[in-house]
Amino acid sequence: MSSPARIQSVLAALLVCSTAIGCASTGDQTSSGAADAEAYQAAMSKAMEPATPEEVAAAERSDPLTRANFWAQEFQKDQANPQTALAFMRSLRAIGSHDRAIEVGASILPFQPDNYELLLEVGRSLLANNQPEGAIQTLVRSADFSPVTDAAPLAALGLAFDRMERHDQAQQAYREALKREPGRISTLSNYGLSLALSGRLTQAEEQLRLAVGAPGADARIRQNLALVLGLQGKFDEMVAVDPSIPRRTIEANRKVLRDMILPARSYEALADSDPIDMTSEISLPPSPVEIMPDVKEAEVSEVAMVEPVGETDITQDPEAQLSGQPEQAAKPKLRSRLRGTTG
Repeated sequence: MSSPARIQSVLAALLVCSTAIGCASTGDQTSSGAADAEAYQAAMSKAMEPATPEEVAAAERSDPLTRANFWAQEFQKDQANPQTALAFMRSLRAIGSHDRAIEVGASILPFQPDNYELLLEVGRSLLANNQPEGAIQTLVRSADFSPVTDAAPLAALGLAFDRMERHDQAQQAYREALKREPGRISTLSNYGLSLALSGRLTQAEEQLRLAVGAPGADARIRQNLALVLGLQGKFDEMVAVDPSIPRRTIEANRKVLRDMILPARSYEALADSDPIDMTSEISLPPSPVEIMPDVKEAEVSEVAMVEPVGETDITQDPEAQLSGQPEQAAKPKLRSRLRGTTG
């Protein structure tokens, strides 16, 4: 029985109990009142019990809105439980409720200041909420506290730096993430796209070929490689990588490339490209591979640079205020004290 159904059944039982007491004789009112109070306390205790593993599994299989409602109820039962908060934040992000996810993180981080998973989720939500500068600081903290084997915070940090068009720092973050988890497909793809945005097409192609050759690579990874090949004018190779490319797309790319100066292309120009019908932009965009690097406890689908579906040292204390941009537009760097970094 789901948590809402369980609560409803308890309330129905209390109503029946109350009606029976109302019909009892005056002499029985004292004992019936005591029984009613006891039943009420038992019912409330029952309603506040956490969901069973079966209920959690059923909720995780449901649609995003149902899942968000389920975790909202669980969070109300125990707002100090970090795992419940994580599940609630992920479900909120899945339905685009990024402001609320940030609020949930802000409510529990004062009690879990070193919890890298909570910091990671807040950083992802800030990035999805178009607050990359704020996300950077929170993700740096997440990377500081994370195990040396977890690449997710650094991979998300790379996304945030790329959103700020700070591609050198993004690429440093991706490299450190790949040290922690070599062969991570989404990170290889994002790293390649970041290199392409810096005009380093040969290196971008190298990273994207590694991503395409990894087990589990999907069509979007191949499209990213095809984009970079097209930017170099390697149209035959582009078709070999992604045979589904329409011929008119190849011809459109040829025309664009003749007039195109690559370094002038911005992150937004690549992100907004139409993968099928292009007249003023390259036809194959860097389709995201991951929204944000995944946290292993949740099956979070992942995207590349166009997050959001999209990964703040908030100048203010992240435990106290996570809802806005930093008061001072600091330019934080990937600190040398990050575990696994080289400077």
